[in-house]
Amino acid sequence: MSDDSQTALPPSNDGVAALTARIRERAMALGFDRVGFAPAVPPVHGHRLDEWLEAGMAGEMAWLERNAEKRKDPDLVLPGVKSIVAVAMNYAVDAPPEAEPGALPRGRVARYAWGDDYHDVLLDRLKQLQEGIEELSGGRAYVDTGPVLEREAAANAGVGWVGKNTNLIHRGTGSWLLLGEILTTAELEYDAPTRNLCGSCTRCIDACPTDAIVEPYKVDSRKCISYLTIEQKGSIPEAMRPG
Repeated sequence: MSDDSQTALPPSNDGVAALTARIRERAMALGFDRVGFAPAVPPVHGHRLDEWLEAGMAGEMAWLERNAEKRKDPDLVLPGVKSIVAVAMNYAVDAPPEAEPGALPRGRVARYAWGDDYHDVLLDRLKQLQEGIEELSGGRAYVDTGPVLEREAAANAGVGWVGKNTNLIHRGTGSWLLLGEILTTAELEYDAPTRNLCGSCTRCIDACPTDAIVEPYKVDSRKCISYLTIEQKGSIPEAMRPG
């Protein structure tokens, strides 16, 4: 699938291979930058979700705990599910213009929020993918809102690897990736996971302005700017404001 992925696993029959190729071609034609396929099995690192929740790192996001069991078992989301179609789009856009000399300071808005709501954009394309491939029509499509551990699913599908900042990274496409997935009862040809290339690098940890990456591969939401400006109700705690 990519220069840093292993060879995809052999198909069980020509029908599976042909269907997989059709889905891949259709997904790329719809504008997705990456697409991969993984078996719909309980995630290997599902226990980390329990540990993270027990440590209180979800903050006020109680919905994560309510759906925890579903996130660890795709069959609870879609009975009879066999495969996950994982897609990604890169949201990198040009930097905003510099402020005029002497102008008052302005707040900064994350690039993913500069345009239309990415939930709507990706979900619309996933639905088009389902409509164009009959075997996917009965599946469940999600963009950041369903009970799916989507980064692990995407990593299992060879779309990228989960970095130390817990974001999905692909060597060619980058790290500013929006993810979506379709859970389906169709059998597909699966891609091999992409090798983790983080190595000894700690640039994401060193750069985090609020020290939210408390250790490699673990983010405390309560310290994260994204959480503090979106998910948390009320004002940002004074102690967190300098970051």
